[in-house]
Amino acid sequence: MKKTFEMEELDCAHCAARMEEGIRKLDGVIDVSVNFLTQKLTLEAEDAVFEKVLKQAAKVCRKVDSHCNVIIK
Repeated sequence: MKKTFEMEELDCAHCAARMEEGIRKLDGVIDVSVNFLTQKLTLEAEDAVFEKVLKQAAKVCRKVDSHCNVIIK
């Protein structure tokens, strides 16, 4: 499954790269892209664990930048 999520208050491209690096290490992640300019997270993960991986990815983003939020609807 592949989905794109909006992000709030992503401060810099370096933070986006660090987020990508951390999310890539999560079990079940197939591919990830964090785009600073568009403020979007694109996550591709195995269907069976997608929701779990998404929650873990959001935690990684907050750990890198405590002001950044992934908007999960």
